[in-house]
Amino acid sequence: MRAIRRFTVRTALPAPLAALGRLAHNLRWSWHPPTQDLFREVDAAVWEQVGHDPVALLAEVGPDRLAELAADEALVARVRAAEADLDTYLTEPRWYQGATTGWEGGGPAAIAYFSPEFGVTSVLPQYSGGLGILAGDHLKAASDLGVPIVGVGLLYQQGYFRQSLSRDGWQTETYPVLDPAGLPLSQLREADGAPCRVSLALPGDRTLHAHVWRADVGRVPLLLLDSQVEENDPDLRATTDRLYGGGGEKRLLQEMLLGIGGVRALRLWSRLTGAPAPEVFHTNEGHAGFLGVERIGEALGAGLGLEAALQAGRAATVFTTHTPVPAGIDRFDAEQVRAFVTAAVPAVDGDRLLALGAEDYPGGQPGIFNMAVMGLRLAQRANGVSQLHGDVSRGMFDGLWPGLDADEVPITSVTNGVHAPTWVDRRLDDLLQETAGAYPTRHVEAWAAAADVPADRLWEARRAMRASLVAEVRRRLRASWLERGASAAELGWVDEVMDDGVLTMGFARRVPTYKRLTLMLRDPERLKALLLHPTRPVQLVIAGKSHPADDSGKALIQQLVRFADDPAVRHRIVFLPDYDIGMAQSLYPGCDVWLNNPLRPLEACGTSGMKAALNGGLNLSILDGWWDEWFDGENGWAIPTADGVEDPDRRDDLEAAALYDLVENQVAPRFYDTGPDGAPPARWLEMVRHTLSVLGPKVLATRMVAEYVERLYVPAAASGRAVAAEGHAGARRLATWVEHVRGGWGGVRVDHAESVGLTDDPLLGDVLGVRAYVSLGSLAPEDVEVQVVHGRVTSADELVATGTVRLSHVEALEDGRHSYAGEVPLRRTGPVGYTVRVLPRHELLAAPTELGLVANA
Repeated sequence: MRAIRRFTVRTALPAPLAALGRLAHNLRWSWHPPTQDLFREVDAAVWEQVGHDPVALLAEVGPDRLAELAADEALVARVRAAEADLDTYLTEPRWYQGATTGWEGGGPAAIAYFSPEFGVTSVLPQYSGGLGILAGDHLKAASDLGVPIVGVGLLYQQGYFRQSLSRDGWQTETYPVLDPAGLPLSQLREADGAPCRVSLALPGDRTLHAHVWRADVGRVPLLLLDSQVEENDPDLRATTDRLYGGGGEKRLLQEMLLGIGGVRALRLWSRLTGAPAPEVFHTNEGHAGFLGVERIGEALGAGLGLEAALQAGRAATVFTTHTPVPAGIDRFDAEQVRAFVTAAVPAVDGDRLLALGAEDYPGGQPGIFNMAVMGLRLAQRANGVSQLHGDVSRGMFDGLWPGLDADEVPITSVTNGVHAPTWVDRRLDDLLQETAGAYPTRHVEAWAAAADVPADRLWEARRAMRASLVAEVRRRLRASWLERGASAAELGWVDEVMDDGVLTMGFARRVPTYKRLTLMLRDPERLKALLLHPTRPVQLVIAGKSHPADDSGKALIQQLVRFADDPAVRHRIVFLPDYDIGMAQSLYPGCDVWLNNPLRPLEACGTSGMKAALNGGLNLSILDGWWDEWFDGENGWAIPTADGVEDPDRRDDLEAAALYDLVENQVAPRFYDTGPDGAPPARWLEMVRHTLSVLGPKVLATRMVAEYVERLYVPAAASGRAVAAEGHAGARRLATWVEHVRGGWGGVRVDHAESVGLTDDPLLGDVLGVRAYVSLGSLAPEDVEVQVVHGRVTSADELVATGTVRLSHVEALEDGRHSYAGEVPLRRTGPVGYTVRVLPRHELLAAPTELGLVANA
């Protein structure tokens, strides 16, 4: 029989140990080894049994053991010291508190960070892959820096799914039900103790209610909305049952609850706690885009007109896109969006709503509502997650800014980072601390000390980390085979799987087709030769989940599992099911090489290789995502790409062959190039130390969050304050101006442009004078900016490697014509050229390109 409800019963903690409950419910323990050690001391066997989950630990430990611990004065003293340390962490000034003094107007008092998933720790399984892990690392790094972020997401009763394998290697899914009372969560309640809830009106006189739960991620509160509310209809109660579980109406309801309900939860949070209202709203991918619609509704309720409300919301909103392909974007039937969203936010006009998500550009599909398009239109600032992904995103969305070259589309990039205290193995952390005298995983400057770690100590630590991975692989592999139906008697071979002295390569990530899980299998015999090489063998650890509805991804997993099941190679290649944070924390440290071979340029960033690098692993990757940006020839290897080869099979063959060649001729020989008497491989360790000291500081999530603060959050807060001042006078003024400029732009043109004072044989260092005559129609000179765009000229007269110089207004002529002039220093040789254009200009725009209006000569 199956239980219809589950709940957790725990023993009341004795007063001397009461702080353990508080320590267990602040997720700082997940990246704070001393607190983890304290929980291990409560009961080491149970700590392992519950998978390092302190809430589950305290539920399992009986009253007799707790009474024994409460009488241990030394342990009680350590509990009190741990609580005091947490209090210091939560209250002391940190980077942000010092940095705000240098920003005009100060930093934002609070920043709301919306994401459909958060991967903070494996004991709070509310994530599926990289997007969620990034969001979790963002919150943890913000906590370490003291950045006043509030996270907003959904609480999924069954999380994503638990992956296992059938006997023939096919992925199967199960969905264990989570008990919120057994998770490190607390429920938001009103003063009378009643659970807080937010509500969304729906078509047909129905209402979607949600409770709000809070997780503490260090200093950062994370609010999670839960539709398991008794007053909901059964189908609405299932809105938050599974992460990415279902499409159509259910997916739309999830995204409405996240965006619209999330803003309402923030208002509840501020009312109950007195916390400042967010000045900046950051939407992590388009799933939360409806937050902008709710904020427009709020502004309309405060008396603003529709366009002024739109400008008020845009100014303080940041949108981050994570997908490099249109297929990765959520798209809904437009009329379905009109019906549902206008029911929830009735103040917003339906036609204006649909225009926000309309694909009204070349190649767009009528009748479709695109969540990423809405996200971009509702945010004044947007970014991709690596430099290459920024380029891809500008090309992908350039239809929203007609008239601009793709490289001028106002989408910047902030390259992702990873939270080092979460991912760096303690053995390496201790070694680096010993060398640097500080925790390198917490201080950027101290990573340089990795260059001074003695080779033998580093090699010893790396081998110990590899040995731990070998033990973990054997444990997980045995459990997987038992689940696949094998008997214990036939699994003796598992004890011989992997070797802690063999070059170990890792590959773990979600399994969509573009990540090419099976590229390594293009030539099975050549792979076998690498795995079984008599003197330079390689061993592979592979993991990853395919979306439950993606049979093509499941087929790739099955293909790889069947290869790994072969008795000839199964001691050298393993597939481990149910990839999660817990597995990753043993996998990254134990791998010498991290493999990533996506179809370029479809990897937005790919942070798994960053985590491996912080543990001394070398990357072997296609030049995509972050690796395209930071590969330097000494921190790993770049797999050549067959760009331009249109036949996908031919391309895979070429890139797989390049992968085999690198492993066979460069990677393995360097790893096994040991010195006399088995001395560590000097050249290999040079690359490891270089990776730690040079790449280490770049890939930190603290670097990433600081960039978001300085480049996006602080400017967004300043813009938000500017449009909100004096009863939103700025928003009204900007909306009126935008309407005026859009209405008059048809009369703007460049009539003539000419060079002034340029000789027939210009030399480097000469100055080009430019005079331009433009017609502005009904617009005034203060409404526009006239620019010279100059650069190198291709054989097709295209300008590349461009720069801009703003021309000065000289005089007004008759019939709305004006003259402008300026100078351009000639700083490059070869064929150069220029053009002249007119753009809108207003002090409340983030950039002149923001409106997508341009008049080119």
